[in-house]
Formats: sequence, C-alpha cells, structure tokens
Amino acid sequence: MTRQAPPAFPLSRPRRMRRTPALRALQREERLSVDDLIWPVFLCDGESVTQEVASMPGVIRRSVDLTVEAAAEAHAAGIRVICLFPYTLDDVKTPDCAEAWNPENLTNRAIRAIKAQVPDIAVMTDIALDPYNPDGHDGFVEDGIIVNDRSVEALVKMAVAQAEAGADILGPSDMMDGRIGAMRAALEQAGHGEVTIMSYAAKYASAFYGPFRDAVGASGALKGDKKTYQLDPLNRAEALRAVARDIGEGADMVMVKPGMPYLDICREVKDRFAVPTYAYQVSGEYAMIRAAAGNGWIDGEKAMMESLMAFRRAGCDGVLTYFAPEAAKLIRAGWE
Repeated sequence: MTRQAPPAFPLSRPRRMRRTPALRALQREERLSVDDLIWPVFLCDGESVTQEVASMPGVIRRSVDLTVEAAAEAHAAGIRVICLFPYTLDDVKTPDCAEAWNPENLTNRAIRAIKAQVPDIAVMTDIALDPYNPDGHDGFVEDGIIVNDRSVEALVKMAVAQAEAGADILGPSDMMDGRIGAMRAALEQAGHGEVTIMSYAAKYASAFYGPFRDAVGASGALKGDKKTYQLDPLNRAEALRAVARDIGEGADMVMVKPGMPYLDICREVKDRFAVPTYAYQVSGEYAMIRAAAGNGWIDGEKAMMESLMAFRRAGCDGVLTYFAPEAAKLIRAGWE
C-alpha cells in the first residue's frame, strides 16, 4: 500500500483533528467496548461468603451463590464473559489432583449454577493443576521434574468435566506440550465439539503473577518456579511457535499472558496469525495500578482505562481484566 506523505506545515496541521471531542472521535483508530472485557472471578466454598484478597485491593473471592449474583450483575452491565478461578483448601489438594476433574468441585458447581440462572453469559474456566496440586505446579511433579504427558492426561479429564458442567470456553493455562490437541480430540469424542478453547498459548514465566497465587491459595504451596514450562521473557520467536502449534492443534482463540509487558507479542500474534487474540491483564498489573492510585500517585480511573486501550491498540480482540465491572460502567457512561 502506498502511503501519501502529509504536506508541509501549515497545509498540514494535525491538531485540527484533535480540536474537539467530535473530531477526535471521527479519526479514532480503535474502540474500547464492553464487549472486549472478560471478568476473572475467584470462587470460595461456603454460602453467602466473601473473602478479601489482600494483595489485590477491591478483589474478593465469592461463594457460588454470590458468584451467580455477580454474574447476573455483570451481564446486566454488558459484560458477556466471566472466567472462574477456584480457591481450593489444602484438604482437597492431593498428589493425584483428582479434585481437578471432580464433577462436584467448586468450579463445576459454579458453572452449573451460573448457566442455570444467567444462561446468556458465557462462562470461561481455567485448566491447570496448580489449584489442586500440593506442589503448586500446573502439572504433576515426579522427582522434582514437572512431567508432561501424564499431566496432559489429567488436564484432558479436567477439560471434559468442565465441558460437561456447561462451560462455554476452556482456558488451558498449563503450558504443557500437546495439551490442546489432546483436549480437542477428547471433547469431540465426548460429544462436546462445540466447546471453544482459548489457549494460554504464550504464557511467560513472569513475576507479575504473585497476587493471583494468593487469590487461589497456591503461593505457599509452590515449590521452585515454573520456568521449565512457561516461556522465557526474552523470547519472541518461541512464543510465535507456541501460538502456531496451539492453533494447529485446534485452539479457537489464543492468549498472551501477562498483558502490558508483552504488548509487542500481542501485536505480532494478531498480525501474523489473524486469529482471535486476547491478553490477560494479570494480578500484578492490576495491583500496581491500584496501589499507585491508592497512594495518590496516579489517577487510577484514567490509568485503568488507558491500560485497557493499550490492548486494543496492540491488536487484541479482548482482555481479561479485574477492572471489567468498573470499566464497563465508565464505557457505558460515555467515557472520553
């Protein structure tokens, strides 16, 4: 495409198009919509229970009944997708991680309850063993090594159980090799070929996950780190290979995680593969904005919205963000 160079000043005065809100809107290249927001929600056991997550101000865990209420409120605000993450107690964490595919586990009960009461909201889930693993890892640990193939077998059972509970979108976040193909084959065989997969295809070994691990009860359990299965933060080409692999194995959507530190990866994934591409504005990103705003160092509302705009500009079709309810209200109120 041939690009016409702008004429010299004063024929060219770019500020003409910035002079009023109407003119700025007329040339705006991207739009941030409520449709772009996916809201991650933390679950806990009990009834009418809420628990604050200390490292994520404003974020709470909710029992299933209150999660259903929150889903209804989110849907009324225009949010179309919520993503469930369970806080699991130590007594259900076992070496075989069998609670992960228990039809009556916290996540599966929540899926059924939400779909019964708020059928039009899409429910996304997390697929990884860390909430159920005494070692805190996304796969099984044998002699200090996170093993791949045995872990994939367990993750497949988890995926099928969530599909049977009524999940609309499965989110494998484990970064084991071959898990997307194995899940897709199992879902087809089990009669769940319509269930979509948003693969955490480019998930980096990041320091920005700390508050999330507090939220799901995995911080104290984690032994070592996750560098043998999550991506090196310096690697771009490897991330693109991982995305290509997951698309080839049947992922309908792909995710880059974390979000803002990896906007370059988001842009390249979208440009290269032209598939539905998402980012996760992770707990550490959220906590930093909250903390800075809480100390009066930044305007929290403006920083929140600017951060979400960055994902759209980088090519993302949407973003998982703990800010979703607040952002939805501002967008619907005509945020400028």
